[in-house]
Amino acid sequence: MTAPLVELRDVTRSFPGPPEVQALKGASLCIDAGEYVSIVGPSGSGKSTMLNILGLLDRPSVGEYRIEGQLTGELTEDQRAAVRARRIGFVFQSFHLMARRTVLDNVLMPMLYSGVPRAEREPRAREVLDRVGLSHRIDFIPGTLSGGERQRVAVARAVVSRPSIVLADEPTGNLDENTTGGVLDLFDEMNADGLTLIVITHDASVAARAGRCIRIADGRLQEVA
Repeated sequence: MTAPLVELRDVTRSFPGPPEVQALKGASLCIDAGEYVSIVGPSGSGKSTMLNILGLLDRPSVGEYRIEGQLTGELTEDQRAAVRARRIGFVFQSFHLMARRTVLDNVLMPMLYSGVPRAEREPRAREVLDRVGLSHRIDFIPGTLSGGERQRVAVARAVVSRPSIVLADEPTGNLDENTTGGVLDLFDEMNADGLTLIVITHDASVAARAGRCIRIADGRLQEVA
C-alpha cells in the first residue's frame, strides 16, 4: 500500500512564553498524491504555522511529519533544504519574485537548486510559462506586470521543478476577483494533470474550489464534510 504523500501525526507546535502558545494542537492529517486540499481559517488560527511545518520551514515540537513516507524529523537542515528544493513548490501572497530579473530568470532560478540538468532548464521554463499564458512576457521584469501576471509567474516558478507538492499561502490575497478566478482556474488545470496542491487561505470561496477542505481554528484541524 502506498504511503500518503503528506502525513502529520499528532503534531503540536509550541512557542515559549510566558504564556506558552500552542499554535498547532495534536494535528493529524493525511494527503494522498493528486489531491487538491484547502486549509481554511481566520487570522491567528495556526495557518502560517501549518504552512511552515508542511514546507519544512519549521519543525513540530511534538509529533511526526512524513513526506512520501520519509520521516522528516530525523533530517539535518541541509537535508531538509534539499527536500524542499526537489519536492515542494511554494506560491506566496506577495509573489516573492526577483524584481530586477526577467520573468524567464525568475522561473529558471529554482532549477539551480533542484537538480534539473542545465540543458533542460530553459526549455522547461519556456514550456511552463507558455502553460500559464505568459510566453509573451518572458523578457519582462515583474514590476511591469499586473498582479495576476506576477502570480502566474510565481505559479510557473513553483511547478517548474516538478515538485511532489505545491503549497500556496493566501495565493489570491493581493488579487481582485477576476484575477483570482484566473489563478484558481490555473490551479484546477494543474491539479487535473496530477499536481498535488495545498492552498492555505482565509477566504471560504477560494477554499471551496478544492476537492477537500480542512478547517483550522485555535490550532486544531477539522475536516469539512
